[in-house]
Amino acid sequence: MNSRIAALSIMAIFALAAPLFAAGKKENKVSVTFHMETEATDNPKMIFPQLANGQTRYFRRASEININDIESFSAFPSEVGEDYGVVFKLKRNAANRLNALSNANQGRWMISQVNGRVVDGIIIDKAVDDGFIVIWKGVTLEDTKLLDKELPRMDAKGKKREEKKK
Repeated sequence: MNSRIAALSIMAIFALAAPLFAAGKKENKVSVTFHMETEATDNPKMIFPQLANGQTRYFRRASEININDIESFSAFPSEVGEDYGVVFKLKRNAANRLNALSNANQGRWMISQVNGRVVDGIIIDKAVDDGFIVIWKGVTLEDTKLLDKELPRMDAKGKKREEKKK
């Protein structure tokens, strides 16, 4: 009987202490993801349909690039309206991944999502080997303010801008 009580006590202690150990990663205030086009015959739980260029296409639910892969960003006014576009500089491992993805998937679409909504899509026409990825339209001013809280801005040369300490 005492061994049962001891076992239950230990389990209760671990259950109460678990949140203390899981607090290592910070939660992002903004979500940026890029999803690769796939086949409609793939597992329906792993894909989602999206209208692209007037045609229904299917994209992977799992993102190829996300906010954790981004080193810095720069926003610019889009050419189609009152929204913004954003250029992202990727971390080295993500840049290598994008290079391989874009090399293997030429002629396919890649769509971008900001905070869960699809904002833009591109057709991959060549390998992307410079480490930059662009959303050309659909980003709101509020999205850029949230990005400022998560990521540093880059300067005109594509490098992280150093924050001046006051």
